[in-house]
Amino acid sequence: MDESLIPIEKEKMKKLKILIVEDEEISSQLLAIVLGKFDHEIIEVNTGKLAVETLLHHPDIDLVLMDIKMPGLNGYETTRLIREFNSKVVIIAQTAYALSGDDKKALNAGCNDYISKPINKSKLEELVNKYFL
Repeated sequence: MDESLIPIEKEKMKKLKILIVEDEEISSQLLAIVLGKFDHEIIEVNTGKLAVETLLHHPDIDLVLMDIKMPGLNGYETTRLIREFNSKVVIIAQTAYALSGDDKKALNAGCNDYISKPINKSKLEELVNKYFL
């Protein structure tokens, strides 16, 4: 591969406004680090209710990383509420409890994609590139 093409590709990569919905602070921080190369701005919230409020006030958010297992509104319920007013934002579900069929539940709730924890950096980068490159 011609090395001179690599910087051009990086310049074409859109800088994203990302919402991380995660009730565990360390997981949220790790996601922010992994997504650092994609971000223009990262907003972190720890409940589904705050995720809905944030998207209502920031309709320009490009990507949501949605934890599924949260107290109060879980990720499925939160995604359904978001889809009532925002059909364009890309939502990637993430959960530590990856059971058979969870990916289908996430898609049925309105998520665009699904990734299991622990988050594989390469897999997450692939998913982001799938929607934004």
